[in-house]
Amino acid sequence: MFPLTEENKRVAQLLLSTGTCPRCIFRFCGVDFHAPYKLPYKELLNELQKFLETEKDELILEVPNPPPKKIRLQELEDGIDRIDNLSQNGEAKVSNIEDGHIASKNSNLNVCNVCLGILQEFCEKEFIKKVCQKVEASGFEFTNLVFSVSFPPQLSVREHATSLLVKQEMGKQSLSLGRNDIVQLKEAYKWITHPLFSEELGVPIDGKSLFEVSVVFAHPETVEDCHFLRAICPECFKPAKNKQSVFTRMAVMKALNKIKEEDFRKQFPCPPNSPKAVCTVLEIECAHGAVFVAGRYNKYSRNLPQTPWIIDGERKLESSVEELISDHLLAVFKAESFNFSSSGREDVDVRTLGNGRPFAIELVNPHRVHFTSQEIKELQQKINNSSNKIQVRDLQLVTREAIGHMKEGEEEKTKSYSALIWTNKAIQKKDIEFLNDIKDLKIDQKTPLRVLHRRPLAVRTRIIHSMETRYVDEHHFHLYLKTQAGTYIKEFVHGDFGRTKPNIGSLMNVTADILELDVESVDVDWPPALDD
Repeated sequence: MFPLTEENKRVAQLLLSTGTCPRCIFRFCGVDFHAPYKLPYKELLNELQKFLETEKDELILEVPNPPPKKIRLQELEDGIDRIDNLSQNGEAKVSNIEDGHIASKNSNLNVCNVCLGILQEFCEKEFIKKVCQKVEASGFEFTNLVFSVSFPPQLSVREHATSLLVKQEMGKQSLSLGRNDIVQLKEAYKWITHPLFSEELGVPIDGKSLFEVSVVFAHPETVEDCHFLRAICPECFKPAKNKQSVFTRMAVMKALNKIKEEDFRKQFPCPPNSPKAVCTVLEIECAHGAVFVAGRYNKYSRNLPQTPWIIDGERKLESSVEELISDHLLAVFKAESFNFSSSGREDVDVRTLGNGRPFAIELVNPHRVHFTSQEIKELQQKINNSSNKIQVRDLQLVTREAIGHMKEGEEEKTKSYSALIWTNKAIQKKDIEFLNDIKDLKIDQKTPLRVLHRRPLAVRTRIIHSMETRYVDEHHFHLYLKTQAGTYIKEFVHGDFGRTKPNIGSLMNVTADILELDVESVDVDWPPALDD
């Protein structure tokens, strides 16, 4: 059943006579069900021709600066003849993608003055196949996808001009046209193309999919359509660092909402002029949303930083915990890059023992994303076999949201340490025993001198929950501490020139220093422990 009614006829005739394509005519006539848009272009043109033929001899339309009636009728007949020519030639043809552009092979196509060919050539099966070929060649692993399109901003100007024309025509019939009555170009385009993509690729279209196929259209011929808006609404077109042009779709829409109808009509033709060429395709891109891998690591070396140690552009050590783990993940997930985060960090000369330190790695634009639990175990084993400096456990795929558990209430968490302490004065076992009785000691720590170059100057209150000592000799003892997360342990021992108060040195009335430090446990119940 043809979707237009007698009520739509005058608008349809007006739009066709001024250079609008059938699918855009449907949009401005408020056809909001999918089936008519999906008809092959040849069939659609034939149906529209039949619908309008019945009254073409009676057609009288008022357009700006109308020519004599005989000329108007001749133009309509010429328009229908052109439709006949296109119908005989069959569906619109699309060329191969070369140099990032797709151009029309159909020189007989009258390019729509509203959509600039988007609903003519670029929703036909041949174009969809070209896009799908690029998707399949991209090497991404996916079970569904989201399809996005970026249209030239001048389309909004042309839509606005056409809506004013339709509104005027409907007003003559005592009908009204609301903004929501017009089907948006992007909606109509997706109605047509989504089923074609699903059929060609064999996967569903899912708005929540992490795999995105995006197509960017441009139309150089009409790029200046928007420029008059900047003179009228300069406040809408402010330069942005990440935008190549001030004429973004949002800026154009903002200006169109502000401009008065009479001012718009003075500056832009209603109806819009017909272009000579269809849009070009600037790029077809495939991208996969980040995936996240979490686990715990142990660090057994006292000569290994957590992240690459680079000072003034010069690398100090050849590797890091981050690299020893992420290099393997990047290769297996075929990701472009990564972001490493953890529950705190240890110094280069500090070991991390016990059940390890929780970490998470964001893998950006991964090409492979589906792994069995056995494959993840094998990946963990591969990491562990590659170095004796670190070991990884509980390696697993997690969600972005789950990573929040690692940082959640971080300063309320506790961490346990063991340290080997040196004192300048000779000590006996009885001199350190009093430390065992101290509970929940509050200390004030001014930002340590050694991290002042990367941390803001502040005084932070931290809690030493408990201490336990083990005497070694006259100048050495082991100290086991349970502290609030974020405590600077080295500074708690030596005092950092009085910047941490109290400290072990001041409590014992000696000069104290730390010779070795180990992280014994990080009390964060994440990620979940896995069976070996």
